[in-house]
Amino acid sequence: MQSEHFESERIPGIRLHALHWGERGQRPLVLLHGGGANAHWWCHLAPDLTRNTSVVALDFRGHGASRYPEELEVGAFNNDLEGLLDHLGREDAILVGHSMGGAIALDHAARHPQIRGLALLDVSAGASRRSRRVARLALMLRRTYATREEAVARFNFLPRARGADEALRASIARASVCETDDGRYGFAFDPRWFGIPSRPRPDLSRVTCPTLLIRGQASELLTPDGATALLGELPNAEFAEIPGAGHHVQLEQPAAVLGALQRFLEPLV
Repeated sequence: MQSEHFESERIPGIRLHALHWGERGQRPLVLLHGGGANAHWWCHLAPDLTRNTSVVALDFRGHGASRYPEELEVGAFNNDLEGLLDHLGREDAILVGHSMGGAIALDHAARHPQIRGLALLDVSAGASRRSRRVARLALMLRRTYATREEAVARFNFLPRARGADEALRASIARASVCETDDGRYGFAFDPRWFGIPSRPRPDLSRVTCPTLLIRGQASELLTPDGATALLGELPNAEFAEIPGAGHHVQLEQPAAVLGALQRFLEPLV
């Protein structure tokens, strides 16, 4: 795994961070994290996705090791993805996104027909207003702790991923804790981003690339009805439902998600 900071002319003044696996120069497989997460949430899966691809996990601005700008703007994360693809010099990437990252990937694929393939992991659709509000408010809280060790111990996934392995939780926690300006320790994302609206919803009929929608069977953020509605709008989509998992499907059932992704990717790479 290699770590890199970069800038793009498309997003001047925004220095982004990414992790790389595999041989650079091959078709990029871009991994996009959810809200409040970071590139390290993919480290347990990325090495096994490098067959004939160059795997790249991005930290959106205000997350992980990317820049934390003072100014917030609608569509900023979409611009970050475009900046990464400019930096990589490839428009024909395969995009894999979880939750918010999946929504960003879906928006990009609707506007850029060059995208080779799209995998959406438990994007929010069909959830009740209460479920969405609870998730947003939980992310907007800014908890800090006296020591790094306490912050790592208190770190948890939102919503809870009760089936996730403790070693995986601890590994992600260690990569997600940062020191705050007052010398305490918190988590590496800016909660202000969860108070601004998303871009207008794209026309999903324009997503012409092969698409895989993965749902955790117990997810409250991607409901069965929400998944059915999404699949009805996407012209070239297939579906995989993973038992024993909720919203954080790739953390609770990583082997099943990896298998579904590898089967989907095989004809694309």
